Amino acid sequence: MIKLTRFLNKKDNLNIIICVLFVFSSVWLELKMPDYMSEITILVQTEGSKMKDILINGGYMLLCALGSLICTIITGYLAANVSSDFSKKIRKAIFEKVESLGMQEIKNFKTSSLITRTTNDVTQVEMLIGMGLHLLIKAPITAIWAVTKILNKSWQWSTITGIAIIILLTVISILIKIVVPRFKKIQELTDKLNGITRENLSGIRVIRAFNAEKYEENKFSKINNELTDTLLYNQKKFAIMSPVMFLVMQGVTLTIYFTGAYLIKNALMGDKLIIFGNMIVFSSYAMQVIMSFLMLAVIFMILPRAQVSANRINEVLDTKLSITPGTFKEKTEEKGTVEFKNVSFKYPDADEYVIKNISFKAKGGETVAFIGSTGSGKSTLINLVPRFYDATEGEVLIDNINVKDYETETLMNKLGYIPQKAVMFSGSVSYNVAYGKSTKKITKKEIEKAIDVAQGTEFVTKMDKSYNSQIAQSGTNISGGQKQRLAIARAIAKNPEIYIFDDSFSALDYKTDATLRKELKKYTKNSTSLIVAQRIGTIMNADQIIVLDKGKCVGKGTHKELLKNCKVYKQIALSQLSKEELENA
Repeated sequence: MIKLTRFLNKKDNLNIIICVLFVFSSVWLELKMPDYMSEITILVQTEGSKMKDILINGGYMLLCALGSLICTIITGYLAANVSSDFSKKIRKAIFEKVESLGMQEIKNFKTSSLITRTTNDVTQVEMLIGMGLHLLIKAPITAIWAVTKILNKSWQWSTITGIAIIILLTVISILIKIVVPRFKKIQELTDKLNGITRENLSGIRVIRAFNAEKYEENKFSKINNELTDTLLYNQKKFAIMSPVMFLVMQGVTLTIYFTGAYLIKNALMGDKLIIFGNMIVFSSYAMQVIMSFLMLAVIFMILPRAQVSANRINEVLDTKLSITPGTFKEKTEEKGTVEFKNVSFKYPDADEYVIKNISFKAKGGETVAFIGSTGSGKSTLINLVPRFYDATEGEVLIDNINVKDYETETLMNKLGYIPQKAVMFSGSVSYNVAYGKSTKKITKKEIEKAIDVAQGTEFVTKMDKSYNSQIAQSGTNISGGQKQRLAIARAIAKNPEIYIFDDSFSALDYKTDATLRKELKKYTKNSTSLIVAQRIGTIMNADQIIVLDKGKCVGKGTHKELLKNCKVYKQIALSQLSKEELENA
């Protein structure tokens, strides 16, 4: 929790100081009321007292009550402002941190957990701050102030109040020790529940196709029941606190009056009225002390879970980045050159290399393709260019500058990336194609041209609102081939120096694939293209083809050269096309 205080600004600190001042005022007013009550009691019992004096003291009590109410309202308002502003800044900080995390860090946290930490965990901290600024400040001030007022009244009554406080503290300590370990489990179960729900929604078609609804329901119910049982366990334990509190409060009141009756009975006639007045005041102050601990008990119910949530938030915010951006952001003399120098890579948690000792150079305007069996390292290799991962050994250079030296924005402005799985965002067709920050604003004409090159004009113009038609989240209202074409159009509209196609033609039919590549070649003739593909037809016209097998380069050259010199390439080619088709290609 202490680490998160760095998100408090000067305005928040000022509001907190004002909160403390108003809490002090509220407590002073509340503790002043028993004094007036004692005065009224004495006046009532004294012969010859005037009604005017009783009404004046009663009026003072009303003013104290009204003043305390106003102070409480102002404190609540300021506390709500501080807590909501605080949570807003934490959510923003988490989101921005996640944006900067590398692929490895995101995998370590899991997407569902990151969502929970940004939402549920922040809410727990916000609740603590909102209530804590009022109750956590008010409770100890009230308790200490009230105790100082009753210490000199009677050692018997002070002993009774002390015993009651010890009982309350013991009960609170035992309950906290029991429930705190389960709060971490609650947040972990919330992560799992979030993950199962997300998985179920994203995979709903497959679940229905395989009649797996019951299986998913059982999987959800298992986690849901476990979470419910854990929450119920904690709530049942905390429920003990309420009857204990009221039992102690009523017990203290009865004991004070019982003791007071005994003291009054044995006192001298002149002291009886003074003891009676002290008893009324003492019982009021004793209730204030007990109520203070009741308020603290409420905070203690929220504090453990908020502490667990704060630790989970700090885990994200304190995560060290495995990929740190460089500082280079100047223009380079070369344009579109990509070079791998003895590049090897293995995942941080793996022992074996995924790719080993890869070297090649793609000059500006050239097309370099990568092919190989599943798991040969094609996508891993190409993901080193935009720095989704960094090379374990060797160098990846763009325009003769190591990618590690580039400022992130400068590097990404050079690249047009089309992933294996086309990603669509909620918004219009135009919004998706012009998505992201680039070096220039993408015009409507450029959007239409990019979609045309990507062979998407036909299906886009048939949509209800054409280029303004809405795309659902993840593109669930369009086909896989349409998503791929829009993803390709997004990269084309950016007009980068280097295109990265990570198996981006797999959902297209052969005719559309051939037409798209033909138009793309014309449009991107001055740009470098790096293409990962499974189809020979997609890459046979590339300037250079690199054949990968188990992470190693087993062939490099043009289509015709590899047919003669590379056994692996020839096997892949013959598995897709006949010998005659390959000879006539």
